[in-house]
Amino acid sequence: MNLRLFGVVCAALLFSACAQAPERYTEARPEAQPSPVEEPVSRALPNQELTEQTLFELLVAEVAAQRGDYAVATSAYLGLARRTRDPRVAQRAVEVAVQGRYADAALQAARLWFEIDPESLEARQALAGLLVTSNQLDEAYQHLNALIARDPSKAGQSFMHLNGLLSRSPDRGAVLALVQRLAEPYPDLPEAHFAVAQAAGAAGKRELALAESEKALSLRPDWETAALLHGQLLQRGSRAEALAFYKDYLRRHGDAREVRLAYARVLVSERNYDEARAQFQRLVSESGGNPEVMMAVGLLSLQLKDFDTAETNFKAVLDTDYRDLDTVRYYMGQVYEERKRFDEAELWYRSVGRGEQYLAAQTKVAQMLAKQGRLDDGLRHLQQLQEQNAPQRAQLIMAEAQLLREAGRYQDAYDLLGRAVESLPEYPDLLYDYAMAAEKLDNLDVLEANLRKLIQLRPDHAHAYNALGYTLADRNIRLEEARDLIGKALQLAPDDPFIMDSMGWVNYRMGNIDEGLDYLRRAYDIRSDPEIAAHLGELLWAKGDRVEAKRVWQTALEEHPDNEALRSTVKRFTP
Repeated sequence: MNLRLFGVVCAALLFSACAQAPERYTEARPEAQPSPVEEPVSRALPNQELTEQTLFELLVAEVAAQRGDYAVATSAYLGLARRTRDPRVAQRAVEVAVQGRYADAALQAARLWFEIDPESLEARQALAGLLVTSNQLDEAYQHLNALIARDPSKAGQSFMHLNGLLSRSPDRGAVLALVQRLAEPYPDLPEAHFAVAQAAGAAGKRELALAESEKALSLRPDWETAALLHGQLLQRGSRAEALAFYKDYLRRHGDAREVRLAYARVLVSERNYDEARAQFQRLVSESGGNPEVMMAVGLLSLQLKDFDTAETNFKAVLDTDYRDLDTVRYYMGQVYEERKRFDEAELWYRSVGRGEQYLAAQTKVAQMLAKQGRLDDGLRHLQQLQEQNAPQRAQLIMAEAQLLREAGRYQDAYDLLGRAVESLPEYPDLLYDYAMAAEKLDNLDVLEANLRKLIQLRPDHAHAYNALGYTLADRNIRLEEARDLIGKALQLAPDDPFIMDSMGWVNYRMGNIDEGLDYLRRAYDIRSDPEIAAHLGELLWAKGDRVEAKRVWQTALEEHPDNEALRSTVKRFTP
């Protein structure tokens, strides 16, 4: 057949594939890479005959992909791409390899695609993303630098996407060095300094991050996004400094709504409720009934357990033409759930229509039934839902296991998740939940095996490292290894309060009480979680500050009177 027929068949197959092929891990898709400029007009394709053999190989590859047999599909597409040197076939080889999580094959296909079509922006983007994922940052630099330099008018846009792409690399120090290198030719571009600030913050270089975010603001004083980053960086060291910065910024830029929200959030964390409420009122009054602003205030109020303000704003949003009313109904369910009015919460969750929030809402319906003493009804509700794909099936199984755990049926939850892992052996969330179910039964071999498999599949999964490290520390075994694992988790997620809590706890187990207290105080400042409070109080007690320990515990008990870990800790020290 001639070139035109070859193009028709390829286009039909690829269109069908893009429309129908299941995606197990959407975060790894090549098309999610930064797109600083539009793809130029299509270039000439190779002039070749569509032989029976070529057509057969295309069909074998695509049918295998449709059936989820990514090993066969990847091998077939990669072989066909090498033989035909058609860029569309190479692109499809990348897509299928990514869907199957065959990293080496995906990188080979991306290199081939770029070799065939070096002018393709999409090919360069895919190759850069896969090089980052495989931590080959020196080679990635060449392509990222070319992408940024390709259109100087859009360099800022490229820098704003940069850290999202580079977050896939586990080596934060190397990422920072790479971003600094990319930013060096752009000393007057605020987005370049912003990107360096983000990378420095992720690498734990707070002073450098502050200097770069300050430079970005000096170049563009009214840039709210940079102001938010600068405030967040200040807050890591001192909430008072963050408050002072936000207040001064708002004095000069009074219409910065996101900064005002951030200011209100810090005021609440400092228990300055009167001033925080004044900021909420100003936001709403100045918005002229803007549903986006009311939604933001409602969400912040919900997070801060100001349920009356949250309900008032959510109900006001429901009277507007807000783009996603089902999400508002879902949050209304949360308001009533937090108030422990489970029957009313159930009604709100049931009111969520089919769409993005539907499955999460139905899971909540099951939880509300269980909280009203109707566990079997809740389990049946989940079992009768019709999932559409493997991720949804996994989500429903994990929800069912959660109900069983909350009812104390740990063995049933463990057995359910074990069967699920057999049918979906490489689904990260299932592996994590199965490991946590094993921990409840003190089955450390299964816990460790599943967490290590998860780390192998997702080397950037901070909570897998943290869960394994904390489990070892809590049992007072292999403490050096536990600290290394938690340290790795902290590199990946430096602002996570639960990982800080784990680092504090492992230091306590190793006899480093002062260092442990530092981590736990920072964790508790970020999130007043009852289990963090339990640990903080225990270290304060060990330090000899029993008055402060009792104060921390009492405050936490007032907010979380039913937390088993907190009550158990308090009982051990103050029977």
